[in-house]
Amino acid sequence: MSSVKQKIRWFLPGFAFKRWVLLFLLGASTLALGLALVLNLQPITFLIDSLKTLAKVAPSHWSGPVLMGVGGLALMTGLAKARASVSSVVGNDGWVGDLMEQLYQHRRLKRGPKIVAIGGGTGLSTLLRGLKHFTSNITAIVTVGDDGGSSGLLRAEQGVIPPGDIRNCIAALSDEEQLMTELFQYRFKTGTGLGGHSFGNLFITAMAQVTGDVMSAIQASSKVLKIQGQVVPATLDNITLIAELVDGNVIEGESNIPKAGVPIAKLRCLPENPQPVDAALIAIAEADLIVMGPGSLYTSVIPNLLVKPLVSALLKAKAPKVYVGNIMSQPGETDGMSMSDHVRAILTHVQEPRLLDAVIVNEALPPAVVEHYAQYGGTPVEVDSTVLEAMGLQVINSDLAQQDCNTNTARHDSYKVAETLMGWFAKRMAKTIANSNKTDELPLFFSEVPSPQAVAIDPALVTVSYPKPKMVSATLTQLEKASETVKTFHQP
Repeated sequence: MSSVKQKIRWFLPGFAFKRWVLLFLLGASTLALGLALVLNLQPITFLIDSLKTLAKVAPSHWSGPVLMGVGGLALMTGLAKARASVSSVVGNDGWVGDLMEQLYQHRRLKRGPKIVAIGGGTGLSTLLRGLKHFTSNITAIVTVGDDGGSSGLLRAEQGVIPPGDIRNCIAALSDEEQLMTELFQYRFKTGTGLGGHSFGNLFITAMAQVTGDVMSAIQASSKVLKIQGQVVPATLDNITLIAELVDGNVIEGESNIPKAGVPIAKLRCLPENPQPVDAALIAIAEADLIVMGPGSLYTSVIPNLLVKPLVSALLKAKAPKVYVGNIMSQPGETDGMSMSDHVRAILTHVQEPRLLDAVIVNEALPPAVVEHYAQYGGTPVEVDSTVLEAMGLQVINSDLAQQDCNTNTARHDSYKVAETLMGWFAKRMAKTIANSNKTDELPLFFSEVPSPQAVAIDPALVTVSYPKPKMVSATLTQLEKASETVKTFHQP
C-alpha cells in the first residue's frame, strides 16, 4: 500500500480519528478568532478583505484548488510526523503490521462482547488464542489445583498458588512481540534448582514475593505481555484436589487423579470452602457469554466449580453458558464417557441441571487420528446428541480439530473454536433482540451492568439428585422420560 493510501485510511470509519481532528481544528479556529477579537483585530473583516484581494490577483478557479492542495499537504505532513512521533515512543518496530492497523484493531476489539472463559491447562489457553481475535474484553478464570511439575515445586517450596496455567493463559492472550512470549514460556532444561522451571513461573513467583500480592504479580505479568483482557485465578487459596472413586477409594492431588485408572464419582477439595477472587465474580456478572472448557474434565474444568460463590455467580448470570466438549477421552480420567456424561459430571458438581445452554462438539476425526490414539487407550468422545438435546441443551456441531499430519495427533483449532462460538453468540443475540419487542427485555449485552455487590451473595445451592440414565440407543419413550426428568429438577 502506498504512503498516500495509508494516510487516507486514517479518515475511514472505525478509527474515531476524524472527530478529534475536526474538534482540534474547530478549537484552534475558535481560539484564534477569540484572540483576534480580544486584540480588536476584526478577523472576519480582515479575512473577507484578504479573500477579495486574492480574488483580484488570482482567479478563484485556480487559486481555490491551490489553497486546498496546500492545506491538504500540510494536514498529511502533520499527520505523518505525528504518527512518526507516536511510533518512536511506543516502539512500533516491535508491533506486527502498521501502527494504523494496530489502532484500528484495538478499537474493534474493544467493542467486542465481554467473554468469561473458565478452565485450565492447555485447553483454556487454546480457546483464548482464538477469542482474542474477536474481542479484548476477555476474562480467563483459571483453576489453581495443579501440584505437578514446575508449578507443584514452586507451590510446595514458595507457598504460592501454582502459576503454570496462569502463565499459559497470559501468554495466550498476549499481544506482545513473539520474542517476549517465547521468553515467558521458556523452560530451563538444565541447572541446579532451575531445571524444569519456566521463566514465566519464576517471574510470577518472584513478583508475588516482591509485591506481597499474587494478583499484583499477575497484573504485572499481564502488563509486560500486553494481554487482551485479564487472567484471574478462581481462588487465591492453596487448594488440594481430592477425587472419590466409584470403588470407594480416595485419591489426593491433581497429578495423581489420572493415575488411578478407576472412574471418578466425585471431586472435592481442601479447604472445603475456598474463597473466590472478587474480579472473577464481577466478570461473571458483567459477561455477555460464558464458556467452559475445553480441557481435562476433572482437573481443569470442574475444579473451578468447587468454589461455591463462583457457582452462585454463574447460576445468577444472565449470559448464555456454553461447554466446549473435548475431542478425545483422557485415559485415566474420562475413559468411556460420552459427551452427555461430561455434561452430567459438571451439572452434578454444581447441583443445578440448567447451568448450560449449549454444547460445542467436534463433528468427526480422520481414521489415522483415531488409530493413533487407540494405541494409548484414547477414543473419540461419543457425541450422543439425542441425549444432550433431551437434557435441554443445544448441540453445535462443527469441524474443530486441527490434525498434525506428522504425528496424527489432533487438538482443538483455536480459531475454529472461537469462530464457532462467536457465530453462535451472534445468532443468539440477533434472535434475542428480535424477540425483545415481545418480551420487553434486552440481552445483558445491551443493558446496564449489575453492581459488584449483586454478585457477592452466596445463597444455598439447590440439592439435586441425578439418576444416571442408561446409554441411549434413543427410542422415543426413553427421550420423553429423560425430558420429563429434566423438567422436574426445577420443581420445589
